Amino acid sequence: MSSGEEDDEEVPQQVADLANASTPTNLRTIRACKRCGLLKTYDQFFDIGCENCPFLGMRDTQSRVNSCTTAFFEGQAAVMDPRESWVAKWLRVDDYHPGVYAISVTGTFDVEVKEVIENGGYSWRCRPVAL
Repeated sequence: MSSGEEDDEEVPQQVADLANASTPTNLRTIRACKRCGLLKTYDQFFDIGCENCPFLGMRDTQSRVNSCTTAFFEGQAAVMDPRESWVAKWLRVDDYHPGVYAISVTGTFDVEVKEVIENGGYSWRCRPVAL
Protein backbone atom coordinates (compact mmCIF):
# COMPACT_ATOMS: atom_id res chain seq x y z
CA MET A 1 0.00 0.00 0.00
CA SER A 2 1.48 3.37 -0.99
CA SER A 3 1.50 6.38 1.30
CA GLY A 4 -1.01 8.13 -0.98
CA GLU A 5 -3.52 5.36 -0.35
CA GLU A 6 -3.00 5.65 3.41
CA ASP A 7 -3.83 9.37 3.25
CA ASP A 8 -7.04 8.58 1.35
CA GLU A 9 -8.14 6.26 4.15
CA GLU A 10 -7.39 8.82 6.88
CA VAL A 11 -9.45 11.62 5.37
CA PRO A 12 -12.87 10.00 5.97
CA GLN A 13 -12.00 9.43 9.65
CA GLN A 14 -10.88 13.06 10.01
CA VAL A 15 -14.12 14.21 8.38
CA ALA A 16 -16.10 11.90 10.68
CA ASP A 17 -14.35 13.42 13.71
CA LEU A 18 -15.23 16.93 12.52
CA ALA A 19 -18.85 15.92 11.98
CA ASN A 20 -19.06 15.39 15.75
CA ALA A 21 -17.92 18.95 16.46
CA SER A 22 -20.37 20.88 18.57
CA THR A 23 -21.25 24.26 17.10
CA PRO A 24 -23.88 26.81 18.14
CA THR A 25 -27.10 26.60 16.15
CA ASN A 26 -28.51 29.98 17.20
CA LEU A 27 -26.44 33.05 18.04
CA ARG A 28 -29.16 34.65 20.19
CA THR A 29 -28.89 32.16 23.03
CA ILE A 30 -25.18 31.41 22.79
CA ARG A 31 -23.40 30.64 26.06
CA ALA A 32 -19.89 29.57 27.07
CA CYS A 33 -18.94 26.72 29.36
CA LYS A 34 -17.22 28.44 32.28
CA ARG A 35 -14.62 25.69 32.53
CA CYS A 36 -13.49 25.09 28.93
CA GLY A 37 -15.02 28.00 26.97
CA LEU A 38 -16.97 25.84 24.49
CA LEU A 39 -19.75 27.89 22.87
CA LYS A 40 -23.19 26.39 22.36
CA THR A 41 -26.80 27.41 22.85
CA TYR A 42 -28.51 26.96 26.18
CA ASP A 43 -30.61 24.17 24.68
CA GLN A 44 -27.53 22.37 23.35
CA PHE A 45 -25.92 22.42 26.80
CA PHE A 46 -29.18 21.12 28.29
CA ASP A 47 -29.69 18.40 25.65
CA ILE A 48 -26.07 17.27 25.20
CA GLY A 49 -24.05 18.76 28.05
CA CYS A 50 -20.45 19.83 27.49
CA GLU A 51 -18.40 17.25 25.62
CA ASN A 52 -15.21 18.49 27.31
CA CYS A 53 -16.68 18.59 30.82
CA PRO A 54 -19.10 15.66 31.29
CA PHE A 55 -18.25 15.60 35.03
CA LEU A 56 -20.15 18.90 35.41
CA GLY A 57 -23.43 17.05 34.79
CA MET A 58 -25.13 19.71 32.67
CA ARG A 59 -27.11 17.29 30.53
CA ASP A 60 -30.84 17.45 31.39
CA THR A 61 -30.12 19.59 34.47
CA GLN A 62 -31.28 23.19 34.11
CA SER A 63 -29.66 24.37 37.36
CA ARG A 64 -26.27 22.98 36.30
CA VAL A 65 -26.50 24.60 32.86
CA ASN A 66 -27.27 27.90 34.60
CA SER A 67 -24.37 27.60 37.04
CA CYS A 68 -21.77 26.17 34.61
CA THR A 69 -22.35 28.41 31.58
CA THR A 70 -22.38 32.15 31.03
CA ALA A 71 -23.38 34.68 28.41
CA PHE A 72 -20.41 36.85 29.41
CA PHE A 73 -17.56 36.00 27.08
CA GLU A 74 -15.41 37.77 24.52
CA GLY A 75 -14.52 36.66 21.01
CA GLN A 76 -14.92 33.38 19.21
CA ALA A 77 -12.51 30.95 17.58
CA ALA A 78 -13.57 27.94 15.54
CA VAL A 79 -11.26 24.99 16.13
CA MET A 80 -11.49 22.12 13.66
CA ASP A 81 -8.40 20.12 14.63
CA PRO A 82 -7.40 21.02 18.19
CA ARG A 83 -4.22 18.91 18.14
CA GLU A 84 -2.81 20.77 15.13
CA SER A 85 -4.19 24.29 15.65
CA TRP A 86 -1.93 27.03 17.02
CA VAL A 87 -5.09 28.89 18.09
CA ALA A 88 -6.20 25.85 20.11
CA LYS A 89 -2.78 25.75 21.77
CA TRP A 90 -2.95 29.48 22.50
CA LEU A 91 -6.43 29.08 24.01
CA ARG A 92 -5.26 25.92 25.83
CA VAL A 93 -8.03 23.83 24.27
CA ASP A 94 -5.76 21.57 22.22
CA ASP A 95 -6.85 18.52 24.26
CA TYR A 96 -10.56 19.28 23.79
CA HIS A 97 -13.13 18.44 21.13
CA PRO A 98 -13.48 20.43 17.90
CA GLY A 99 -15.94 23.31 18.20
CA VAL A 100 -16.29 27.05 18.66
CA TYR A 101 -14.55 28.47 21.74
CA ALA A 102 -14.67 31.80 23.54
CA ILE A 103 -11.44 33.79 23.66
CA SER A 104 -12.12 34.73 27.29
CA VAL A 105 -14.89 33.83 29.73
CA THR A 106 -16.07 35.84 32.73
CA GLY A 107 -18.01 34.36 35.64
CA THR A 108 -17.83 32.46 38.90
CA PHE A 109 -18.75 28.94 39.91
CA ASP A 110 -21.16 27.93 42.64
CA VAL A 111 -19.44 26.39 45.67
CA GLU A 112 -20.72 22.90 44.76
CA VAL A 113 -19.42 23.09 41.17
CA LYS A 114 -16.12 24.58 42.30
CA GLU A 115 -15.63 21.62 44.66
CA VAL A 116 -16.31 19.13 41.84
CA ILE A 117 -13.71 20.85 39.66
CA GLU A 118 -11.08 21.18 42.40
CA ASN A 119 -11.59 17.63 43.73
CA GLY A 120 -11.22 16.27 40.19
CA GLY A 121 -8.01 18.25 39.67
CA TYR A 122 -9.44 20.14 36.69
CA SER A 123 -8.48 23.68 35.69
CA TRP A 124 -10.89 26.29 34.43
CA ARG A 125 -10.78 29.29 32.12
CA CYS A 126 -13.32 31.72 33.53
CA ARG A 127 -12.09 34.71 35.44
CA PRO A 128 -14.04 36.45 38.21
CA VAL A 129 -16.15 39.48 37.48
CA ALA A 130 -14.19 42.68 38.10
CA LEU A 131 -15.87 44.97 40.62
